[in-house]
Amino acid sequence: MIIAIYARSTKENHQAYIEQIYTFLKNEAIDIIIFKPYYDFLKTNHDFNLNLNTYSTSEEVIASAYYVISLGGDGTMLETLALVRKSGIPVLGVNTGRLGFLASVNKDDLQKSLQLLVKEKFTLDKRELIEINGCGNCFDTVNYALNEFTIHKKDSSAMINIDTFVDGVFLNNYFADGLIISTPTGSTAYSLSCGGAIMIPDSENFIITPIAPHNLNVRPIVISNNKKISFKVSGRTDSVNISLDSRSAQIPSSAEITINKADFRFNLINLEGQHFFTTLRNKLLWGIDKRQ
Repeated sequence: MIIAIYARSTKENHQAYIEQIYTFLKNEAIDIIIFKPYYDFLKTNHDFNLNLNTYSTSEEVIASAYYVISLGGDGTMLETLALVRKSGIPVLGVNTGRLGFLASVNKDDLQKSLQLLVKEKFTLDKRELIEINGCGNCFDTVNYALNEFTIHKKDSSAMINIDTFVDGVFLNNYFADGLIISTPTGSTAYSLSCGGAIMIPDSENFIITPIAPHNLNVRPIVISNNKKISFKVSGRTDSVNISLDSRSAQIPSSAEITINKADFRFNLINLEGQHFFTTLRNKLLWGIDKRQ
């Protein structure tokens, strides 16, 4: 078995995590491969002397890895989607950052988590994705997202008009800074900060959340993710920004784009003893009195 490790080249992802993972998995006769830019970062900036096999492309991971371990926060986990793509390779998120709804394994529990992983004491949390069509090759072949699709005005320009249709039926003209179409997974991300509802991961819905709308009576709305949502954008500028999770592009303001549920899912490893409700309580400090 081979397990791939992905991480950003940051000081939070220091060599001790890799050494711990390597030592444990070696005793289990499991090989690891590590993202080459991160491996080079450890070699250059830290006293790191393990000789490990590396990978540089998505194709290399898909061809060899049984699991992927993501070291970092939720942003790092989102990047693993472009790594595993449609392969279905399960991903375990270890949180070395801050909030961590996706990377839900605490860094202090790494040893215990590796034991549960090797013993297959987990379930697969099959997260639904959102897919975009109509913008050409602006996102290459990775035209899908785990959290959200966003339309946003350029820089400090005026608000934009977004005519929104659900299965071809006109829903609303949003006059706002932008619009977020969120998956249940993304309901605890950008959409939440703009007033959207929290949904449990298997809700099978989209949330349409306006960003700073001009009309204050315009509120977020939840619809089935079996619907196709399309947009016609207009405004004072010749282009607008769009994004899929952390990846962004610009499209002409006259473009018509459509989003729908992707035809595959992202397999998030849910270790024994983990639950989404527990993560919510811990991350959002529910039930904790901070007034002291």
